[in-house]
Amino acid sequence: MSKTREEQWEFWRLLVAQQQQSRLSVRAFCQQHRTSEYSFYQWRKRLAQQLPVKFALVETSHGRAQAEAVEVILTSGERLRITPGIDAATLRLVLSVLREPR
Repeated sequence: MSKTREEQWEFWRLLVAQQQQSRLSVRAFCQQHRTSEYSFYQWRKRLAQQLPVKFALVETSHGRAQAEAVEVILTSGERLRITPGIDAATLRLVLSVLREPR
């Protein structure tokens, strides 16, 4: 049974995100998940070229007394750290620039 195009994109989106969070090398991660390094790099490149982000995973810990920065990891591997008290207009501007085609 073959995956639909959207299922394939979602599969690789999740796999690339898991690799980034694992902090394993691509080689070690691909060996663990029995997938080709070549395919992984090709899909990571395709995903990095996508414009909008469809969803974002946010992890929270309960019981923290102070507000902390939120870190967003983009599909390109870049990290965006959002600190407490950031001006909403500035954040909107940064996000709009990140959505622009490069």
